[in-house]
Amino acid sequence: MNLSSTTSPPAGASAAEPASATRPGRTIIDDSVVVKVIDVAARDVAGVHALGTGGQRALGAIREAIAGEESVGVSVRIEDDRVGVDISLVAAYPVPLPQVAADVRSAVIAAVEGLVGFQVTEVNVTFADLHLPDADDEDVPEHSERSVDRS
Repeated sequence: MNLSSTTSPPAGASAAEPASATRPGRTIIDDSVVVKVIDVAARDVAGVHALGTGGQRALGAIREAIAGEESVGVSVRIEDDRVGVDISLVAAYPVPLPQVAADVRSAVIAAVEGLVGFQVTEVNVTFADLHLPDADDEDVPEHSERSVDRS
């Protein structure tokens, strides 16, 4: 008896079966895999400094240390082979935010549809913060020295 043909995917997982599949068996792609694909695609976009809000990144650092999970700022809704995506990110200043959002959408759609095989129904992008360059990043001295002539 083939149990994989009569059982549904475990909670948090989705089945991906192309219509042209001719071999018996089932491919199950866990939601966390889809999230990681999205995470990598979004981080590779120029102008994206980080994913998630400050609080999400802090909790994400704790989760990564404990459980090895590293994706923050990404949530997915998966039904059959369709995915809706919500991404919260920090943009690097100065970048045109509408362009970054468009580039993130394109990268996520290409990655999910190309690597996972699911259709992306929407990619909602929220800018949670803007990363400003630190004074340490610039070659500007902290204190300028001036000579004062007191004659």
